Amino acid sequence: MRVLIINSGSSSIKYKFFDMPKEVIISKGSIEHISEKQSTIKDHYSGIQIVLGKIRKVDALGHRVVHGAGEFKKPALINRAVIAKIKQCSSIAPLHNPANLAGILACKRLLPGVEQVAVFDTAFHQTMPDYAYIYGLPFEYYKRLGIRKYGFHGTSHEYVASEAARRLKKRLNKLKIITCHLGNSCSITAVDKGKSIDTSMGFTPLEGLIMGTRSGDIDPALVTYIMKKKKFNIQRIDDILNKRSGLKGISGISNDMRTLVRKERSGNKRAKLAIDMFTYRIKKYIGAYAHVMQGLDALVFTAGIGENQRIIRDRICDGLFSHFKNKPKILVIPTNEELLIARQAYQLIRRNQIC
Repeated sequence: MRVLIINSGSSSIKYKFFDMPKEVIISKGSIEHISEKQSTIKDHYSGIQIVLGKIRKVDALGHRVVHGAGEFKKPALINRAVIAKIKQCSSIAPLHNPANLAGILACKRLLPGVEQVAVFDTAFHQTMPDYAYIYGLPFEYYKRLGIRKYGFHGTSHEYVASEAARRLKKRLNKLKIITCHLGNSCSITAVDKGKSIDTSMGFTPLEGLIMGTRSGDIDPALVTYIMKKKKFNIQRIDDILNKRSGLKGISGISNDMRTLVRKERSGNKRAKLAIDMFTYRIKKYIGAYAHVMQGLDALVFTAGIGENQRIIRDRICDGLFSHFKNKPKILVIPTNEELLIARQAYQLIRRNQIC
């Protein structure tokens, strides 16, 4: 089965084309600058047309969808009902779900009759217990508005956790693993016996770790305080928290860890402060999750910083496990979200065909 995996972003489409179940990549690539000024690619429909012009004979499609809220605990065959629910979730993921949906609808028009599967970033985290995902707010906000922790990067965390088990030659359902997805966007997940029991991102990707441009955890009262002091409206404070904070905001230099490491070596104090804050927050989460799981078999690093910045990994791990009787294995595993989506899409379609 030839399965095309689509990751449709606001201004780009990334794709990988797999021969399944062999898991062989036939081709891959990306379409950039969709809908941008002076771009000849006016919309996602045009972008998907270009992708399909590069490949032949698509048997099935798998789509990354960022937010499935509490509606989706596993991959779903795309139909009218699924499309409607993805639209509903757009209200809590306005930057991601509309773009994901644009890719789905374009494929539906261009490849009529070809089965499509949606794989949700939030699905892996639907195994969290209620005491981990409900916020300390009036309970009616959870019941009526769906305000709760959802978590993200689920496909990445799920993939590297299963790959860690394979490398350790142990069954995933026997392991306690902490997975650290560290890039411009960052999150940590506690994976106990193959299930996500807690994760650092929340209702939106803003919660949790300090990231490239996101603040991560802050005192929520700071939002209204800053708005009053600076006379900011909602859009401005949202922009500050999501695009002007994190490593970029602290350092005043860049959200690129490579740049900050170079600046720190040359003596820049704010670059050092940004890195120290970044690694300290990660250490806190790792320590908390290891305690909650009552042990740790493996700590996994993935994504841009996690895979490529050994100096950052070393600083995170320095002294972290000094009080552990049995120190966990520390693994660096390149993430492969597209492969996981291809596996899940293939398996779901095959089951559906058999039934």
